[in-house]
Amino acid sequence: MDNKLKRLEEIAQSLERTEHAIALLALGSIGVERERMDEYSDLDFFVICEAGHKKRYIDNLDWLYTLAPVAYSFQNTVDGHKLLYQDDVFCEFAVFELKELSSIPFSKGSVVWHKQDFDTTICEPTVTESTKKSSEEYLIGEALTNLYVGIGRYHRGEKLSAYSFIQEAAVHQVIELMSSNEVANEEYDLDLFNLTRRFEKRYPESSKRLPMLLTGYENTLASAEEILEFLDMNFKINQNMKMRILDLLHEND
Repeated sequence: MDNKLKRLEEIAQSLERTEHAIALLALGSIGVERERMDEYSDLDFFVICEAGHKKRYIDNLDWLYTLAPVAYSFQNTVDGHKLLYQDDVFCEFAVFELKELSSIPFSKGSVVWHKQDFDTTICEPTVTESTKKSSEEYLIGEALTNLYVGIGRYHRGEKLSAYSFIQEAAVHQVIELMSSNEVANEEYDLDLFNLTRRFEKRYPESSKRLPMLLTGYENTLASAEEILEFLDMNFKINQNMKMRILDLLHEND
């Protein structure tokens, strides 16, 4: 872990040597949540630069390549890259101009470096749209209809599509419902943008059911039946839809 924090400091120093960088904002487990940093943590960060110079830090990664040998990198968004050093330090970063920060949703981070007289309060997140939860009615409706469509795809022989509808989409709706039904263990931080992060630690009782919901490519119908049972046991669901899903599940019995 020390090598990752050392690399973060090296990145800060490298940016300081460039002409138009303003600040380095560390996010996630290398930001304000360092108590959960471990050997699997990566370096998530934002580079803040002067107006008109964003392209320089995206197109020319000399400020990263000069620090250590790079095994792999690619531009994964219009704003940034993913990069793996040969010593297994993995970076995921984006570059923004000051004016862009106010419209970007992100979790609170830690300013590792900044130019003198820079107002660090600008790096406080102001957009939190990803924290908005869907209504229970919406989640149940989406889960039921995803089961219905997914089972039909399975019977048609489209097993991969069925897997996507049932063990990805419907399961995601179920874990949102689980997170509302069980009091979270607040010792573990909520990821505002990905509910699956630390789910097992935040919702240990609900997590016991996950192996029955996620049964694999060849067992999608078993997953569908388990999801339907969970919904029926814990929520008021439309019985007409329930019976139609059961009919589809056992169509070939």
